[in-house]
Amino acid sequence: MKDNPVYLRIGTSYFKKVNRPLSSGDTISSLIPWSAECIRLDHSRDYLKDRVDCYDGFCFVPSHLDYQQKVGGFYNRYQSFQHESRHGDASVIFQFLSHIFGEQIEMGYDYFKILLERPTQILPILCLVSEERGTGKTTFLHFVKSIFGENMTINSNEDFRSNFNIEWAQKLVIGVDETFLDRKEDSERIKNLSTARFYKVEAKGHDRQEVEFFGKFILCSNNEDHFIIAEPGEIRYWVRKVPPLKSENHHLLAQLRAQIPFFLHFLVSRDFVHPSKTRMWFTTDQIATPALKKLLNQNRNKLEVEIAHILLTIADEKELDEIRFCTGDVQDWLNKKHIRFKDLSQIKRILQNVWKLSPASNSLTYPQYKFLTDGSIFEQTGKGRFYTLSRGRINELNDLP
Repeated sequence: MKDNPVYLRIGTSYFKKVNRPLSSGDTISSLIPWSAECIRLDHSRDYLKDRVDCYDGFCFVPSHLDYQQKVGGFYNRYQSFQHESRHGDASVIFQFLSHIFGEQIEMGYDYFKILLERPTQILPILCLVSEERGTGKTTFLHFVKSIFGENMTINSNEDFRSNFNIEWAQKLVIGVDETFLDRKEDSERIKNLSTARFYKVEAKGHDRQEVEFFGKFILCSNNEDHFIIAEPGEIRYWVRKVPPLKSENHHLLAQLRAQIPFFLHFLVSRDFVHPSKTRMWFTTDQIATPALKKLLNQNRNKLEVEIAHILLTIADEKELDEIRFCTGDVQDWLNKKHIRFKDLSQIKRILQNVWKLSPASNSLTYPQYKFLTDGSIFEQTGKGRFYTLSRGRINELNDLP
């Protein structure tokens, strides 16, 4: 038996604080329910009164640089920070993070500084993707966990989908390795959680309860195109394509861990390069990347892609700087292309909700284009509340320069 066991009374229940061994050789601090009778048997009757700390209940207050275990009489479930910053050489970490964040390295440093100093701040969903192996994505997850310890968890797709979420719902950072969350409900859940302040947690044998939620998501995937469903206009994802590491280093993670105190000193001493501008700190333009654009394009509705391609065909054939058209024109084009599509409401949804177009306020004449049976395009005069698209926007919709 441990020489100095730690027992707690939280509310009306007793717990024993233990260090549970892990297969890695490390330990994780845990609270195990313990009976008052067992404490008396193992020690003495007075032990409960003299040696057991009492709390009114649990709370969850993230903090690293000013941590408190007891907050207003409540036991803080957030774990204490295990590192102390000190001056030193963090060159391996700088080189590794430059590899991960590339031209956005200053945003990467800001991201870590926010996690360290302002853990309750909402942040974008960081996604590291690459079809190639040996890029350092998994190493990055383990590096972040080495910094934040028990306040970070690395999940599988099944863990994230499980109804029993207490193991990860009260963590600061939630990593998902080999991410493939291809269901609509997966993407909606993770988007909602990324900006949520409260969440209902559930454990086996216990009722669901609402708790404060401060989780930040880091997704890593070998699937660049479909690791999650993301629709046009999405502003929550920060997607970076990570290239392969220039050389293989089996000791990289150990070297990164050794320099954590020096990296923390750098973060604390450094001012923010990108001050907060949105509720997720960074702006949509700041987190926009080619990898995000590729993800959005691959997740587009097939009907939307087909309409964009037809518009490009007409603009190229007629050498137009802009094109005007009505929903009925689009339906006619699809029919002539042997795409039997009669639902005008879906066409209208793409034009107005996805492409953010507004029809003319009145019914006016405009150049109307028709596909003939030989594939040529005939121009005539039409009348209606038409939409207008510039050549540049048509190229953008077709992912052209």
